[in-house]
Amino acid sequence: MAAAQWRVRVDRDLCEGHALCVELAADVFDVESDDLASCVETPPEGARARVEAAVAACPRQAISIMKGRQE
Repeated sequence: MAAAQWRVRVDRDLCEGHALCVELAADVFDVESDDLASCVETPPEGARARVEAAVAACPRQAISIMKGRQE
């Protein structure tokens, strides 16, 4: 059976560009020219712990992890 898929989302309406997510998982998160974070929506499973740390560290709770694929 295949591993469960997961996705990452940054709510750019909440993001204030603190970039803690980038410090914790630079391979998943980036800060765009507008100073707001963006992310790789479907990072590898090996990045999961770092993404979870970024979720916990975000002062605006702008990052979320979702199960499944986007339809």
